[in-house]
Amino acid sequence: MVRGGISTRLRTPLYHVVGNLTGVRYQNEMLQPLVVPALQAIGPRAILQDDNAPPHRSAAVNTFIQQARVNWMLWPANSPDLNPIEHMWDELCRRVQQHHPPPANLGQLLQWLQQEWNGVPRAFICNLIHSMRQRCVECLAHNGGHTRY
Repeated sequence: MVRGGISTRLRTPLYHVVGNLTGVRYQNEMLQPLVVPALQAIGPRAILQDDNAPPHRSAAVNTFIQQARVNWMLWPANSPDLNPIEHMWDELCRRVQQHHPPPANLGQLLQWLQQEWNGVPRAFICNLIHSMRQRCVECLAHNGGHTRY
């Protein structure tokens, strides 16, 4: 599993998660070294949006987020997945499958993933993020049901 973050101004490097991701690991291996510096580089209006996975909602992470003064988007459990990163993962998968033969090993796959992650045009990412308002409007109009997103 790999994780990463996107914004209209930058993207984090991909992070390869080995084993089970706990709240403490999420904080120490991802939030502290990758996510918080990226959010600080974006500026005071940056907002962290995650997917409500249990490691993202642990007590340790909650305390850390508050202490780091991160703007954190509250996201209801079992809500429709409107996170633009999901479309970024789809694009990354398509790019790797189109531009590469099957990888010979995990290291090669991780290298290709990072290469393609870095190659996704900024305009594509900006379009995903700027579509967030319309995603929410359509979700509400469909009472939380299926939308074109």
